[in-house]
Amino acid sequence: MRIQRRLLPIAFCTVSMALTGAVSVALAAQDSTAQPDNSKVNKRDRNADQPTADQQKSDRSDRQLTRNIRKSIMADKSLSTYAHNIKIISQNGNVTIKGPVKSEEEKSAVIAKAVEVAGGADKVTDQVTVKH
Repeated sequence: MRIQRRLLPIAFCTVSMALTGAVSVALAAQDSTAQPDNSKVNKRDRNADQPTADQQKSDRSDRQLTRNIRKSIMADKSLSTYAHNIKIISQNGNVTIKGPVKSEEEKSAVIAKAVEVAGGADKVTDQVTVKH
């Protein structure tokens, strides 16, 4: 029994080290591939007149509006991960949708969902880009 108690931590450490090594190899392989370049998007978002996620209003109606749009987008399983991760910024009942999607069809679907939930096209600002 004593030997088993002493061997268990050693076995755990060995497995842990093997997993850490596998993760390190996977990360190293990922680093060797081309990394995405978000420089242009990041520069655009630094512009003071562009809405950003930190400008999301914290009042109940804006949070609920954002939540409902997000639920609508997430419920559509035909959309890509890009579309599911789109930025939604609500300010005083107006919504800005921004970020990349994979196709014009996805862009149209995301904007249509936002317009439907927000209550009209005049309440939605489209800043969605199609990633080529």
